[in-house]
Amino acid sequence: MNFLELVKERRSVRAYLPREVEAEKIDYLLECGRLAPSACNRQPWRLIVVRDEARRKALRTAYDREWFGQAPVCIVVCVDDSEAWTRSCDGRCHSDVDAAIVAEHLVLAAAEQGLGCCWVCAFDPARCTEALGIEAPLRPVALLPIGYPAPAAASPKNRKPTDEIVKEL
Repeated sequence: MNFLELVKERRSVRAYLPREVEAEKIDYLLECGRLAPSACNRQPWRLIVVRDEARRKALRTAYDREWFGQAPVCIVVCVDDSEAWTRSCDGRCHSDVDAAIVAEHLVLAAAEQGLGCCWVCAFDPARCTEALGIEAPLRPVALLPIGYPAPAAASPKNRKPTDEIVKEL
């Protein structure tokens, strides 16, 4: 499958089969994430892999959706703002950009491995931090529930046409 086919195939999955994800597949995702680019190669991210059922249940205090609890694995993308590159002309810290890049690498790798994933940002970071015992200076940015998708579990893609998003000069 080429990259465009992979991107077309990827969906936000909100229903998972009660099936464990093989350690080799999670390792593959993590290696894809590890190799993600970051501003000035600072790599300010940390990835917390949550497999333990009690920890996943505790994580639901940060994002309480039934479907979220179905995923047998959740990768929590965290950043350390002090490690991230900051643009000197305006003081813009790029930690969230770097976190988004590594998260997208993980999401696409999951799709390539036949796994479902849904990028979750609408969670309570303080509750996430408490539930997982995340220590400062790490800050959770995204939750990535991962598992085998249930049939018809993916949301359809609805994208703007190219002429609405591209301007050529």
